[in-house]
Amino acid sequence: MRINQLSLTNFRSYSQLDLSFKPGVTTFLGDNGSGKTNIAEALIYLAFLSSHRVSNNLPLIHLGHTQAIIRCEIEKDGRTLQVDLEINAQKANRAKINQNTTRSQREILGACQVIYFSPEDLDLVRGDPSIRRDFLDKLLVTRSPRLSAVISDYERVVKQRNALLKTRTSQNALTPWNEQLVTIGANLTAERIALTQELNPWVQRSYENLNEVKPTEIFYKSSTEGLSTDIEKNKEIYLGKINEMQYQEIERGITLFGPHRDDLQLQLGPFPAKGYASHGESWSMAIALRLGSFNLLKNEGAEPILILDDIFAELDNSRREQLVNATKMAEQTIITAAVASDLPKDLEGVRMFVTPGQVSERSN
Repeated sequence: MRINQLSLTNFRSYSQLDLSFKPGVTTFLGDNGSGKTNIAEALIYLAFLSSHRVSNNLPLIHLGHTQAIIRCEIEKDGRTLQVDLEINAQKANRAKINQNTTRSQREILGACQVIYFSPEDLDLVRGDPSIRRDFLDKLLVTRSPRLSAVISDYERVVKQRNALLKTRTSQNALTPWNEQLVTIGANLTAERIALTQELNPWVQRSYENLNEVKPTEIFYKSSTEGLSTDIEKNKEIYLGKINEMQYQEIERGITLFGPHRDDLQLQLGPFPAKGYASHGESWSMAIALRLGSFNLLKNEGAEPILILDDIFAELDNSRREQLVNATKMAEQTIITAAVASDLPKDLEGVRMFVTPGQVSERSN
């Protein structure tokens, strides 16, 4: 998979930007605030229908406008696909595939597959469980776009159920939402557990390749005991949990169990990485999670685009080397950096220079 063309209209700092990409590595160099990360963000948004930097659409839209447009020509398996995404501040986004309007923007998921690194990745280790749940869910959707609907439906059910619990409603009113919570939650939990089990050896291998000595492991840490990849068994456990927790939930006005309260446990030796890992170990774990994800997808036959967003300045030579090795495995890599000295010396490819609102090519 690779990007041939990218066009941005009223996206972030760009009123209009048209770029052509080649296979291999393309590096965007520019001062902080020049707009280089905006290019990476557009592709990440296209891949996940969400930004890795902000939680709502308004900051993505050029000042004074009500919508932004990302248009991308993607080459995959010898076929060319044009994807258009209209990002709106006050209404639902709209999408097109090859000029044909889709019923939902979710239909474009899977068209552009990316694995990205950014300075915020340190939060995968040090941050809240919600960040690690989001990491798992994004990888789930990358592998199987249909799971986006499962995740969205689960979030809707929890939101509606919480609203009813806050009103101290009757059990009869809760029944249909309980049924959906059990059914959808059991499915999502099984998918997350299966993914974690498949990802674990790839993360372990990536961590070892960073010359770290402590053994590492990742596993799914659920708020409910006994859950597994067996959906029907998960349903039985969740049904029991509803009966067990009903009075506490009504008292507190919130759903106290389910995948929205789970975590991805990152382990270094006998201790959890959060709270025990050094700064360097935390970076190694974050890199191992991303590289492990990349290698898992590659092993399954996918060719995700690798995006390294302003990350090299944060890393030492050993960790930089592992990312350079990853670029050699990727069909296409997009890198952003503030200055050329942040980049590894053996990094090849096209270099582009970014100034506010403009991008121009430079020879390497």
